[in-house]
Amino acid sequence: MTTTSFSPQGNSVPLPSCFLQLKERITNHTAQVAVVGLGYVGLPFAVEKAKVGFPVLGIEQNPKRADRVNQADNYIADVDDAELKVLVEAGKIQAFTGFDRIIDADVVVICVPTPLTKNLTPDLSYIESVTTAIAHRLRPGQLISLESTTYPGTTDDVMRPILEDSSGLKQGRDFFLSHSPERVDPGNKRYTTKNTNKVVGASDSLSLEIATLFYQQTIDHVVPVSSAKAAELVKIFENTFRAVNIALVNELALLCDRIDINVWEVLDAANTKPFGIMPFYPGPGVGGHCIPIDPHYLEWKAKEVNFNTRFIALAGEINRRMPSFVRSKAFRVLNQLGIAPSRSQILVIGVTYKKDLADWRESPALAVMEALLHDQVTLRYHDPYVPSLHIDGHWLESVELTDDAIGSADLVIITTEHSSVDFSRVLHQAKAILDTRGATRHLSDPDHKVTLL
Repeated sequence: MTTTSFSPQGNSVPLPSCFLQLKERITNHTAQVAVVGLGYVGLPFAVEKAKVGFPVLGIEQNPKRADRVNQADNYIADVDDAELKVLVEAGKIQAFTGFDRIIDADVVVICVPTPLTKNLTPDLSYIESVTTAIAHRLRPGQLISLESTTYPGTTDDVMRPILEDSSGLKQGRDFFLSHSPERVDPGNKRYTTKNTNKVVGASDSLSLEIATLFYQQTIDHVVPVSSAKAAELVKIFENTFRAVNIALVNELALLCDRIDINVWEVLDAANTKPFGIMPFYPGPGVGGHCIPIDPHYLEWKAKEVNFNTRFIALAGEINRRMPSFVRSKAFRVLNQLGIAPSRSQILVIGVTYKKDLADWRESPALAVMEALLHDQVTLRYHDPYVPSLHIDGHWLESVELTDDAIGSADLVIITTEHSSVDFSRVLHQAKAILDTRGATRHLSDPDHKVTLL
């Protein structure tokens, strides 16, 4: 077994024994893996590791979630119920609410939220508190890997000092630290944790080597980059790319509304070009944890070096404007029908941020509904994935999508195009429709019931 490496000057440098021991445990899949945060990123990751033999400790501070994992009661759509049950019953996955078992782990993977404050600045409180808890239990030979999306410098400038100062250990010698941003697309059946390319970065060579080796055990293709900062920026750019392009087509929709052109016709035709274009579509805004939030992490970081990220700021402004535009267009449709908005009944179809997914975090549909309620509209909604909602002091329950529910509404607003909804029937039964997702754009509409975004 090789026990030396070479310095930049070409001198032989002994490898730490803890590095060699960890490398052996990872290679033979006996390394104890701790996953902090068993949400839509952490639980699928834990399952993938356990499937190839790694014993997995889940650290989940929500006691209800931890208990559900220990009962093999799955709550993440991207996790197979049967697989979770087999792994839990075999003792390959156990969940805990505290951090005391961290000392037993060889690898600790952090998958906690990174929200924004009300002022659109990064909130690293989850990362900082988890890192502090780990630091008090850190021992030689552990790999700590952050998967949470964050601005460049978090791993090196926030986590590393906490880990080193509290433990007295040194990165790259006593313990190893990396950043490997999650690339989870909830509900995507084609690209899973295993077959989605995985970026890994670390700011010392041993951390990069051991982290790359760890991820290679369960992921088809791992892409090492030169530093943790580079890896952090990769993920921020990926989501900023989407936010900017969605803002572009949203702005196009706003323009098309002014000049009376069907934006969906334009986009469908433009996307027939076999090169030089990529499909993006407008909507009532952007939702989920990533696209509405992550670009602001980069925007905030850029201000530290006196750099103005104008594209990012403008994209955020346009996307945040869309719920208000949907409200205005809905009222325009009602006025054309001779119905006062405050006396209208509106049915909203779909409140999750993405079709066929039970996730309504940052969903633009909620902002649309809040604006409508503020204007005293009688509001109902249908979403098979969200049985009830609390919006602006109002408790709402999803209604069954009966012919009567559709037909009794003065206006139906489609904000999420769930596959379970028969939009042909909605079109047949509705008095008027405002379609923000293009769900009905290919349906015959002889009575001109549909107004597209």
